[in-house]
Parts: sequence; structure tokens; C-alpha cells
Amino acid sequence: MNLSKAFTFVFILVNVVLFTIVSANKLQCPPKTPTKCPKNTLKFGVCGDWLGLVHEVVGAQPDSECCSLVKGLADLEAAVCLCTAIKANVLGVLKVKVPIALSLLVNSCGKKVPDGFKCA
Repeated sequence: MNLSKAFTFVFILVNVVLFTIVSANKLQCPPKTPTKCPKNTLKFGVCGDWLGLVHEVVGAQPDSECCSLVKGLADLEAAVCLCTAIKANVLGVLKVKVPIALSLLVNSCGKKVPDGFKCA
């Protein structure tokens, strides 16, 4: 066996061993933890009065107390908090279309509902 063939054989053998070791040592990605509202959801009840006015006063803005609750939160966090409040009905509004109400509240406070976010 000449030196060139021996080198090629060893090179291929080492690669096969390394690829086997790497593929046998698959690491699972950690499970994604669901995003939670970092604030007390009950505090978002102050936003409920505004939702009741939306049908009567087009262009009305939520009060500063409502928007101050989402101030400092990322868009996703704000959407999660308001979604949780709407679903828990802490806003006191019985008949509300969740996606519309969520968009109105989040957008009116200078935030944006992330693309693909579903209030479930």
C-alpha cells in the first residue's frame, strides 16, 4: 500500500468516526416556556371602560392608566397581558371580539400585536 492510499484510508476512517460520534450525541433543544404576563392581570381591568367606549366614540384613546400598564413591556408581553385580561373577563366587557379588542388596546397604547399572535 502506498503512502497516498494509506493517508486517504486514515482520513476517511477518522471522518467516519467523528461523524458517528457527533450524530450519536444529539442534544435536544430545551422546551419553549410559554410567555407570561409580568404584571398582575387584574390591574388591566382599568382598560375595560375604554373598550365599552370604543363603539360609541371612534378615535377615543384608552386612559393613561391603561397604557401605563403596558409601558415598558415588549409588544408580545403587552399582547399576552391584554389577551389574558380579556379572556379572564377582568375588563368587565361581556361581548367583545377578542382579536379586534386586543388590536385596539395594544395599538392605541403605541404597541403592535406581533404577526401571527393568536389570543388563545
